[in-house]
Amino acid sequence: MTAESTVPTPAGQARDLGSSPVSVLPQRDGTAGRRLPAGRIAPRPDSPLPLLLADGTAALPGSLVLTGTPHQPLLAALLVAASLLLRPRPHPARLPPGALDDLPALCGRVAVVWLALAALVAAYAPPHALSARTLLLGFLLHAATGCVGRGAVHRRHRTALLDHPGAALVVGPTATAQRVASALLRHPRCGVRPVGIVTDDPGGTAGLPVLSTGLPVLSTGEEVRRAVVQNGVRDVLAVYPSARPRQTALLRALAESGCTVWEVDADASSYAGRHRIAGFACRRLEPGPRRPGGAGKRLLDVTVSGALLVLLSPLLLACATVLRVLSGPGVLFRQERVGKDGRPFTLLKFRTHRPVDEHESATRWSVADERRMPWFCRFLRRTSLDELLQLWNVFRGDMSLVGPRPERPYFVAQFSRAHPGYAARHRVPAGITGLAQINGLRGDTSIEDRARFDNAYIDDWSLWRDVCILLRTAAALARPTGS
Repeated sequence: MTAESTVPTPAGQARDLGSSPVSVLPQRDGTAGRRLPAGRIAPRPDSPLPLLLADGTAALPGSLVLTGTPHQPLLAALLVAASLLLRPRPHPARLPPGALDDLPALCGRVAVVWLALAALVAAYAPPHALSARTLLLGFLLHAATGCVGRGAVHRRHRTALLDHPGAALVVGPTATAQRVASALLRHPRCGVRPVGIVTDDPGGTAGLPVLSTGLPVLSTGEEVRRAVVQNGVRDVLAVYPSARPRQTALLRALAESGCTVWEVDADASSYAGRHRIAGFACRRLEPGPRRPGGAGKRLLDVTVSGALLVLLSPLLLACATVLRVLSGPGVLFRQERVGKDGRPFTLLKFRTHRPVDEHESATRWSVADERRMPWFCRFLRRTSLDELLQLWNVFRGDMSLVGPRPERPYFVAQFSRAHPGYAARHRVPAGITGLAQINGLRGDTSIEDRARFDNAYIDDWSLWRDVCILLRTAAALARPTGS
């Protein structure tokens, strides 16, 4: 397969917005490291009390329709308690929603509360079961009051952000970071005020109006530290962080100093379902690389791989015997692949083809020619039975059942340069199957798409999602297409 061309970094020029420049003390020297103020208290999230008060109060008008029902005060108290327990999740502090944004989730939860209350009354006081008219009226009053209350809370929050926006740094390629900063300045309602652009390529600013926004371009750790301290920076917007590994240490230091780090997609809506700021899709990054799974994922790997190795041992032995008879010695195929944190490991497969030499095996995308393969080797590849030995890699801990497919070091280096985000796949162990594979991204398919699906799997990981991917993989084996 031919690797796709390198994704270019977009260049955009921001127009002069007339904002006054933010004062940052001059750099003392060019040797300053990535030291940032330690021990800063992390910003406290907005208190949940206003939303709790709004949700609890919303249940009171609805409880008025229960007048005349036995134990009406108790039922009203249960209504309020259930409303608080089932309230919609709060939104990020810097991205307040509107009342209509909460309405679908709010109505769904209010409906559940009233249906549960009706079932409780019908079970313990059948003569006083709530009528459909009572249920509908209570639901409407409860939902309407809840929508109004939440709308008031969100409006107050947006007003506070507009009057007192949070200081932020924009980190990334100079031209693109400037474009993001300009958009933030044009849309103050988002509650974020950029105070500087952090870049590691200050030489690339020649010929570009990098100061047209009035924002300083910071290129050393000392300048960043001064900007953070002087402006009280609490938010960091990182553009293409996975494509610029030299900024990883800086972003981690900023997160540890108490800043909230957001990854911003300056080009397309690749973070569908996430949050938006000034129209840009964004998602919050953890202070360190996220390590999904832990003990639960490892327990699933050991249990399933161990059980399958025992159950499938007759099949594995039969495959090895047939291969030995048809193709001669060398039943096992061993190849170096890149796993978690970039560490190499030896991947095992049944040998279905024989490359000319080790160099061809390591650097040629596909050395297999199915037309020249023995029939049994073609069968193994098309049914993916040649991959079963990787269960031993899983049992040993080299791999996981679910995760990004591992690649050879030669191609990892190529793809990491060509596709932003590819290297971030190595935050977790490689897998036999993954989200990319169940979405048809096997064999000669887009590397950029694979990286996007793999990173989405890592960001949204759950143990149940691993189970779902395994079940979908098992179902796909019934209609094998090969790899």
